[in-house]
Amino acid sequence: MFPRYLTEESALLAVIAMLRGRLTTRSKSIVQPQVVLLRLKRRGERSMCAHRTRATASAHRRAPVSAVTRTTSIGSHFLAVSRLSPLPPWAQPLLHSAGPGDTVYAPGTSSPWTTAIFRRGDFGRHSMAQIFEEARKVGWILLRALIRFAFMFINNCVAIPSYCLYLLVLQPLRLMDSRAFWQIEGVMFKWMLAMVSSWGWIAGYTVTEWGDDVRPISEEEAMVLVNHQATGDVCTLMMCLQNKGTVVRKMMWLMDHVFKYTNFGLVSLIHGDFFIRQGKAHRDQQLVILKEHLEKRYYSRDRKWVVLFPEGGFLRKRRDTSQTFAKKNSLPHLSHVTLPRLGATQVILKTLGPQQENGSLGVGDTEPTVRKPTGLQWVVDITIAYPNARPMDIQTWIFGYRDPTVTHVHYRVYPIKDVPMETELLTDWLYQRFVEKEDLLAHFYQTGAFPPPKGQKQAVSKEMTLDPVWLCVIQSLAFASGYMWYSVLQYFYCCLF
Repeated sequence: MFPRYLTEESALLAVIAMLRGRLTTRSKSIVQPQVVLLRLKRRGERSMCAHRTRATASAHRRAPVSAVTRTTSIGSHFLAVSRLSPLPPWAQPLLHSAGPGDTVYAPGTSSPWTTAIFRRGDFGRHSMAQIFEEARKVGWILLRALIRFAFMFINNCVAIPSYCLYLLVLQPLRLMDSRAFWQIEGVMFKWMLAMVSSWGWIAGYTVTEWGDDVRPISEEEAMVLVNHQATGDVCTLMMCLQNKGTVVRKMMWLMDHVFKYTNFGLVSLIHGDFFIRQGKAHRDQQLVILKEHLEKRYYSRDRKWVVLFPEGGFLRKRRDTSQTFAKKNSLPHLSHVTLPRLGATQVILKTLGPQQENGSLGVGDTEPTVRKPTGLQWVVDITIAYPNARPMDIQTWIFGYRDPTVTHVHYRVYPIKDVPMETELLTDWLYQRFVEKEDLLAHFYQTGAFPPPKGQKQAVSKEMTLDPVWLCVIQSLAFASGYMWYSVLQYFYCCLF
């Protein structure tokens, strides 16, 4: 709409100035301006607009021309804006021949910095058009958000009750063959997480993966450490672990107790996830409860991976406290992550990782006659990075009001035998992992990519994909199950009443 030689910033400044009435004539008796002249000129160059204004005033003494010329500095150029009344003779033919926003040349000039003529009222029309365009975009975003929310509400209303009713019917199988029961539950749990993943996938929220390949160890036991920035971190993990074998089916989550009271809390409660309460008043008691929970439910339900967020809260909430603590105790200053807490990590390692004589975690009892779980074999360090350091929350996944976004996930795998068990050594080791996360995120925010591993010149990334046909099948099964259970319950209700 504006001439191509005018920058967006300069054109916007001119429009704002006109709308605010900052460029006003000096005489109240002069008629309303008929034309606005915009010109971008070099520093020190004489204003053509002011020159033409004075020339017109000399030629038409009966109708003196009054104008105000203002210049705004933009880089190495000035933006000159003038309001003229009445229209000078040299501009009249240009006004009739040029349309709004066209680029024209003033008589006797051939400079690339040309003059643009806008008819009177064009600024108002342009402003209204922009307002209507913005209103149309906002309206479409709100409509799309409403449709997405309605779909997800119905999706939850059919999928979660169906999950619970299926497991209720399968309780006899749990008594006869507990292992088979939890395998079936794991499959349905993975489908539930796939539905959540599909919400972001449809909105264009995808994942690009970096670092080590974790698929070869998907059937082995591992502890997963993840940095925590927002509620969207959980949704991101649900998505990126979908194609990692049986990981999602046999995974135990450690999350804040508030999550228990969400719509998905009942599913996590049945699955055997642990809800931990934050705060010093509950810390010691929660660690004891966590140990009992792991001993009772981890191996009995055939779990393989346990996921926790060692920072103990969101980055925006804990950063100041973490930096104050780091400064007081001469620890590294972290900006993109916070110092991790040791409690839950140490309990998991002691409970699930067999201990050898040297104080390090080993690979368990290798005697074939001893029927004992192998124990933890790996530590998977996952770093989640969002473009422009803008974390994604669960509200964004539900309403989809943000533009399509690629979330970057970096994996780094450590053998469990390299993890120390002594408190001080384990603390240093855990701090070092988050110092590495800090370096990874700092490099990503500067370059848009994670640094290459040691010994390699270039980091390799891979886009994580989900099969849309598979997602459609799962959603169809959920709605079909909801309809089936509704019909069954309606039948029993009619029989009883």
